[in-house]
Amino acid sequence: MFDWWRRLSRADALSQPFPDGYRGLIERRVPLAKHLTEAELLKLEGLVRVLMSEKVFEAAGGLELTETMCVTIAARACLLVLHRIELDEPLFPGLDTIVVYPSTYRVQQRRQEGYVVLEGEEARLGESWTQGVIVLSWDAVRAGGDAANDGHDVVLHEFAHQLDAEDGAMDGTPELGGWERYGAWARVASAEYRELYEAVQQHQPTTLDAYGATNAPEFFAVAVEHFFERPGELSREHPELYRELALFFRFDPAERARAMLESS
Repeated sequence: MFDWWRRLSRADALSQPFPDGYRGLIERRVPLAKHLTEAELLKLEGLVRVLMSEKVFEAAGGLELTETMCVTIAARACLLVLHRIELDEPLFPGLDTIVVYPSTYRVQQRRQEGYVVLEGEEARLGESWTQGVIVLSWDAVRAGGDAANDGHDVVLHEFAHQLDAEDGAMDGTPELGGWERYGAWARVASAEYRELYEAVQQHQPTTLDAYGATNAPEFFAVAVEHFFERPGELSREHPELYRELALFFRFDPAERARAMLESS
């Protein structure tokens, strides 16, 4: 699908005009879009062109995949790297294919409990593989765009897993650059994860979604969702975690929102 996009080189893709009406789509469907400058929006559009030309979008489960759907997914994904990379740098280098189902899909699950192996089906809204594939439910993608400040976005979540895996392991610790940064992240993330896990075990209310207590990779992905969808709340309730994420993404959305509010 959209083979003409994939036949373009990166330079050719960047030279193509952004399709009419898609700026409005980004402004409606991408978290924080209203807080981005014109230069940032233009760069985001460039990243969307690159992702559309270099990755394969595939429909599954009878979905009729449209270019609008692909741009919606690409724009939310590229928000994660807007301030991390330049237009000539690798974009989600471990990712090859984005598979989109119409709604919740089911996969065969096999797990072992003691000496017993259990098999069955599991319903999913999305998943991210280290073998170069992301799977998404379009209903979940659309729901994330309809409520861009509820702290839940399947696109941000699954593409956060891809960022996590760029250092070779999907383990909840992304590529951070220097050893001092790894030390700071390990201290903050482990304490925050432990706090969330204990709160969930005791059935206490939490700012971060309880799914983040599943394991370290899911904690990172859940924290990323909250960082982009509810940055003000995360900066107030979990300031150290927020600060580490702001350093990683090279962007402070809570401060940007405050500054724009003060100037309006």
